[in-house]
Amino acid sequence: MENHGMADFRGDLTLRPVGHVSSPLKDRASAPKQGTEGAPDAWLVFEPSYHAALEGLGAGDRIIVLTWLHQASRDVLRTRPRDDPRNPETGVFATRSPDRPNPVGLHPVEILQVTGRRVRVRGLEALDGTPVVDVKPVLKGDAEP
Repeated sequence: MENHGMADFRGDLTLRPVGHVSSPLKDRASAPKQGTEGAPDAWLVFEPSYHAALEGLGAGDRIIVLTWLHQASRDVLRTRPRDDPRNPETGVFATRSPDRPNPVGLHPVEILQVTGRRVRVRGLEALDGTPVVDVKPVLKGDAEP
């Protein structure tokens, strides 16, 4: 089988959610395009086995939440940015569209509160029930994603 320049990777690519989003946003039509466009506060609810991974997070911290956009279409390669018909079609890798081959969501947010296995955040446009794949801190000197 020809690999077309792809790395010969034989590792495990299985993603396991570490938690889920609890949000008042219930459908894509009601969600803002970006978290800075009026997203309501939401909770990240972590599975019990990942509770220890929250150590060191606190109110005021900036984090990047990686989600699996489970309602996205995975067969979309071209789209109009912001679903605006006035915009020219472009490849999804040049957009923040949720519809893409691997619908990984990238959400820079601010932590408002940490309570047990729950983390309340500001600026998360993900829908209620969206699986959380990972969380990473924003480091000093990082450019905002």
